[in-house]
Amino acid sequence: MNRHRFGGWKPTRRPAQSLERARFRYARHKSIPGQGIARQDSEESNIKRAANKILVVDDEPDVERLVRQRMRREIRGGQYEFVFAGNGIEALEQLREHQDIDMVLSDINMPEMDGLTLLQQIPSVDPNVRSVVVSAYGDMKNIRTAMNRGAFDFVTKPIDFDDLRITITRTLETIELWRSALESRDKLVVLESELSLANRMQQSILPTSFPETDRYQVFASMEAARDVGGDFYDLLPMEGGRIGLAVADVSGKGIPAAMFMMSSRTLLRGAAIGQSDPSNILREVNQLLCENNDTAMFVTLFLAVFDPATGELIYANGGHNPPVLYRNDGTSSLLPTTDGIALGIFPDISFRENSITLEAGDSAILYSDGVTEAENDEGEQFELDRLYEVFAEAPPGDARTATADVLEAVKVFADGAPQFDDITCLILWRGGGSA
Repeated sequence: MNRHRFGGWKPTRRPAQSLERARFRYARHKSIPGQGIARQDSEESNIKRAANKILVVDDEPDVERLVRQRMRREIRGGQYEFVFAGNGIEALEQLREHQDIDMVLSDINMPEMDGLTLLQQIPSVDPNVRSVVVSAYGDMKNIRTAMNRGAFDFVTKPIDFDDLRITITRTLETIELWRSALESRDKLVVLESELSLANRMQQSILPTSFPETDRYQVFASMEAARDVGGDFYDLLPMEGGRIGLAVADVSGKGIPAAMFMMSSRTLLRGAAIGQSDPSNILREVNQLLCENNDTAMFVTLFLAVFDPATGELIYANGGHNPPVLYRNDGTSSLLPTTDGIALGIFPDISFRENSITLEAGDSAILYSDGVTEAENDEGEQFELDRLYEVFAEAPPGDARTATADVLEAVKVFADGAPQFDDITCLILWRGGGSA
């Protein structure tokens, strides 16, 4: 890794892990402490055991110094412990020597053994280690290869340390959940436990923080029909203060759909790096999904880019349900269609774009067919007419409440009937403020 690649790293305000949290996490592993120095030594030992060990693999000598400098709060607080290697061969040696390494953060281009080859070798040393690759900006080919070889996530250069911390946190959280699943395998409830953990893992990658300003609001929710689902939604930061909004539905149900869903979301986020045209993003995701799609699965995907300054909503549709537009005067209609097909079926296809302008008080409701096709005990479906009726008396007043109103209307209609499909709803509401 060349030194110029470190330009743009940003400091973080995220506090280091507290002493109390570290003690609580490993309280059950403590021996009975003594007095004075013995007690202090015991506490310090437990803090050290609380640190997650991360192996950083890069051939640039300055990487170790920079990581230790930028992550000094986490290191001093006992949150992280770092081990370093200069290439894939050294990394495998470190993994054999340090059997308590939790995750690997690896560059791709290195001498002797590169990062992509390393990804193939890691499972033979420790199949429970999770890997994050550092990729060149917009290098979707290597990102795709890395994900196929077992990478959990990726970050791009130049690296933003705030983003890196979030990625590390999510990776380590997934590792903890995975270890919990392994520990419960010998129990009678292993299947139920693993499915529950899979649901938590899936939910953990969905956004939980939503913009709520005077200018606009967004809120979303996904309720899986089974322990894991094939629906997802996402928010994508764009240049110029714009925001990307996505709702998708994968073919099939259960674990296969959930795995394809995670792959589709990763490719969507990767394709959105450096470009903001919904049609181009859908085209790139479709092309990548069509490669090596042995399962013949597909995903419907609606993608829009919203500009809070102007109210313009540019969108493209990959075979998904067209959103419902609620105007501030109480009228409602479907967004004009762009006639796109689902992603992952045919390569080399293009997608058309359309645009509308949201005025103050207008809302766009993005949803999956789990909303309109929800059934009651008589076999009747919720359908679009009932979705229109949710706000027949008054248009939505904010995104969060409106989302809850839609989900409650579906629940009341079903009246306890079994849920056969994932239910996803994302609402964009434009306010009248200037900030």
